[in-house]
Amino acid sequence: MEEQLDLVAEVYQLIVNFLVTYSFQVLGALLVLALGFLVGGWISRAVLRLMTHRNVDVTLREFLAGMVKILVVGVFLLAVLDKLGISVTPLVAAIGGLAVGASFAIQGPVSNYGAGLVIILTRMFKIGDTITVQGCSGQVEQISLATTVLKTEDGALIVIPNKQIAGEIHTNSFEYRVVEGQVGVAYSDDPERAIGVIREALVGIDGVTDKPSPQIGIAGFGDSSVDIDYRFWVPTRRFYEVKHRANLAVFRALGAGGLHIPFPQREVRMLGEAG
Repeated sequence: MEEQLDLVAEVYQLIVNFLVTYSFQVLGALLVLALGFLVGGWISRAVLRLMTHRNVDVTLREFLAGMVKILVVGVFLLAVLDKLGISVTPLVAAIGGLAVGASFAIQGPVSNYGAGLVIILTRMFKIGDTITVQGCSGQVEQISLATTVLKTEDGALIVIPNKQIAGEIHTNSFEYRVVEGQVGVAYSDDPERAIGVIREALVGIDGVTDKPSPQIGIAGFGDSSVDIDYRFWVPTRRFYEVKHRANLAVFRALGAGGLHIPFPQREVRMLGEAG
């Protein structure tokens, strides 16, 4: 029992001696670190306001503002370590050695971060754009250092690692997607009139953009019909809704205009034996 009391008294004495010797240094270090967070936040917000005023892309400005805050806090952290009497040089060397070793274990995440940095700095696309990459298509909902999130019309989220984007071919149709359709009219009908009817049908549909305007023309000549292509642009979030409405409007407009959509026909002749 006496040994336990002596141990408690010894620990108590060590704590008291530490507080007496280093309390002001620890308190000063905490104040410097708190000041670092305050100054870093203030400078970060100032940078963010400046880039917002200059109409810098939202993803790029948030990334740069965050990096500025990290750098400022890092400078204050070095000052805190110096105040506590901790040598920075061995610490930097140790961190460098750990970084080299860890890089082999986390090559995947690191490559994603590098690709994300390339995407953000080069502004390959921005939030709100519609991209197609790796067989996936959707509107860009979020861009982070690790992943890019696409949102489809039905509300599904597609999360793509950035390394799967930076080195691949992708298409960017900005806020819109193109709808492509084709319909055949009889050879006895006037194709110019059919083109005009289709154009009028598309113009009257909510969601079909006028800039760029719909493109309509003869695509080819089939066995039973003159094939007419039509292309128009719609907001990505309403792609299927507007597409289905447009196809129905084209079908009704052709019927109302007295134009015919022929079906394939085959003529079969039976040859009997002579005599």
